[in-house]
Amino acid sequence: MSRFDAAKYRADFPILKRLVRGKPLAYLDNAATTQKPRQVIEFLTRFYETHNANVHRGVHTLSEESTNLAEAARGKLALFVGAPKPETLIFTRNATESLNLIAHSWARKFLKAGDTILSTEMEHHSNIVPWQMLAAERGIKLEFVPVELDGTLDLAKVKAALAKGPKLFTFTALSNAIGTVNPVLELIKLGKAAGAVVSVDACQWAPHKPMDLKSWGADFVSFSAHKMLGPTGVGVLWGREELLDAMDPFLGGGDMISRVTLEKSTWNELPYKFEAGTPNFADQAAFAPALDYLSDVGLDAISAHEHELAEKARAILEAEGMTVLGPKDPAKRSGVVSFNVPGLHPHDVGTAFDLEGVAVRVGHHCCQPLMHQLQCGGTARASFYLYNDQSDVDSFARALKRTLEFFRVGPKAGVS
Repeated sequence: MSRFDAAKYRADFPILKRLVRGKPLAYLDNAATTQKPRQVIEFLTRFYETHNANVHRGVHTLSEESTNLAEAARGKLALFVGAPKPETLIFTRNATESLNLIAHSWARKFLKAGDTILSTEMEHHSNIVPWQMLAAERGIKLEFVPVELDGTLDLAKVKAALAKGPKLFTFTALSNAIGTVNPVLELIKLGKAAGAVVSVDACQWAPHKPMDLKSWGADFVSFSAHKMLGPTGVGVLWGREELLDAMDPFLGGGDMISRVTLEKSTWNELPYKFEAGTPNFADQAAFAPALDYLSDVGLDAISAHEHELAEKARAILEAEGMTVLGPKDPAKRSGVVSFNVPGLHPHDVGTAFDLEGVAVRVGHHCCQPLMHQLQCGGTARASFYLYNDQSDVDSFARALKRTLEFFRVGPKAGVS
């Protein structure tokens, strides 16, 4: 193991002290959502106990405190992701809403019938369905870069698709389903060189790898707080300022207005133009201590640690003859290990693992086209994070062994 002190961090996460079915919890579902450290939990409790009041609208003390804490989180986030200005970071409910905001407020205004949107077969449904809805409504064409059987993108095929002149190129930075780490900077560069507006789904990147939006060169980037130790209900859309200025609001009412008459309304400045109604200000404020925590640990250290654990889990699976999806090259993999037990449905695997206190995700992971391309209906998925350690890998190995023994499957299983 590396010198990464996972035990130190584990002590900050109360839920990791739980027993599940009489066994110590091994939480390996971090790609779906991360657990919350006591620093975030205590901040949120303290906020409701001492500062709670609606933001942006009051001159009394509590409202000013609440507003300042919520906006301080936006400023801290700008530094964390390298956004040029805090006001170019829009708070949404989740990354799905961020992607839908792009579809409604940018694409519906600037794309026309016959225009093409290019994506990939690797995408989460949140980066497919909004574009399908738009295509059906406006006569826009959708094209997808195919995924290779090893779970990677062939850059030659990306270049060929971009040569057709799509107006929007939207792709995931890191696959939630199989853990492929895409060459983000190169993909952005190729998209911009082809004249496309580039949108990056960074949901699985932001919690694990540093990003500097000023140097990335993308036009839109989406991610969410709950995968970054933060509260649920807080998504983020970063947009290039000139694009956000040119876009129409997504929702109407509340703080997104500048002036309202019965004849017409005018819109507020960024970011409030896209933040209609009462925002999720308490959870927005509580995102700040989560960012502090990640900054203190360091994303490079987190990435190296979880990658090491994931590679150990992958070695255990492959030694037992299990099917592991995704690239063979460790450099192209993240802390996600997506696998199948031959002869077993992923749901049976997940249930068997839960009997050992091991929480893994099962199903198609909101990536049905990807599963189809990789010729499987779904997988079991273990995903590691900063508070996981060797004990979780050991629990994973024990759960796999007992699953194989119980169902009597796999090359090393006994004969009934």
